[in-house]
Amino acid sequence: MNILTIPLRNLRRKLARSLLTAVVFAVGVASVTALVELSKAVGESLESKLAAYGANILVSPKTETLSVGYGGMALGDVSVDIKYFKEDETLAAISGIHHKDRLSAVAPKFVLLARVADTPVGVIGVDFEQERQIKNHWFTEAGTLALDSFGLLAGSEAATRLNLAPGSVVTLEGRDFTVTGVLGPTGSEDDKLLFADLHALQAAAGKINRIHFVEVAALCAGCPIEEITAQIDANLPGADVKAMQQVVKSRMMTVDFVKHLAFAVSGVILLTACVMIGLSIFSSVNERKNEIGLLRALGFSKGSVFLLMHLEALILGATAAILGQLAGLAASGRLMALLDLGDQAAPTFDPLQFALVFVGVAALTSLASLPPALAASRIEPSQALVML
Repeated sequence: MNILTIPLRNLRRKLARSLLTAVVFAVGVASVTALVELSKAVGESLESKLAAYGANILVSPKTETLSVGYGGMALGDVSVDIKYFKEDETLAAISGIHHKDRLSAVAPKFVLLARVADTPVGVIGVDFEQERQIKNHWFTEAGTLALDSFGLLAGSEAATRLNLAPGSVVTLEGRDFTVTGVLGPTGSEDDKLLFADLHALQAAAGKINRIHFVEVAALCAGCPIEEITAQIDANLPGADVKAMQQVVKSRMMTVDFVKHLAFAVSGVILLTACVMIGLSIFSSVNERKNEIGLLRALGFSKGSVFLLMHLEALILGATAAILGQLAGLAASGRLMALLDLGDQAAPTFDPLQFALVFVGVAALTSLASLPPALAASRIEPSQALVML
């Protein structure tokens, strides 16, 4: 018998209690691991879904404006010159930034002011595939949401004002476009506009490869929005890159709330598990006062007795850390499947995270065992002799 084998033999002697304590702590570690993995997946899924409800970065050409006034009355600002982006160069520059993997959609726009039945209306040329990723909330009141080369989608207010319905023909810059669908009310500017295929509208207006601005939806959970805007600005020196901070902050608050809630629950679970470890060691100390006293009589120092109790808790904690993490990863995978977080949502084994959790759990069990281990080290040999 030595200082390493005594804790193992004692745990084996009280096998049922040792297993119960280890299982309870392992369940706590598994819960924490599952919550952390789940919060990561939910945060990423939530951020990608929130990004579908609008862009959070606006990229437009730098323009000079002239403030017009007369007689002390401000008449507003007038753009001195309307500038365009080259579509291919601009999209390549945005898609070539370092954090390009954090961009969920890059939607170029071409704007045309037209007249339909002598009524002025704005027509927006869009890349429909990218636009749908930003405006996932679009739906149709009539017709279909598909947009072909010379098709038009009419906003709800624009359709009412212009008396448009699916099948209506609208002439824009000498080209006929057919209304394929009428959008349902969105409560935004989209209700007052017409939407056409980007390249078809460019061709009709004689502005091939020209766009007015680009809307970018960035996933903000992975890096600060300022880094993305700075990288776009560096790739497009002649652009005015604006981050819609209110949108970004509201999304980040939602994602952060989910993560903070998971960490708070994890903390409560771990605290409860640590208390159980401490109570288990306290109970063991009370039951083994005679044994500890005899060890002291045989020459074991207070430090050796303290180390014995400490090692006992450490063995339980290490076992719980390994079993708990493996069980937590398996449980998080099942939970992600049940919550339908997408095909890409899956727990990943990270050796560094595994090691950090192992060390963290070992440290927590060491702290939890300090009071009972100190109590054990204070037992004098005379106490055991009196009891005998």
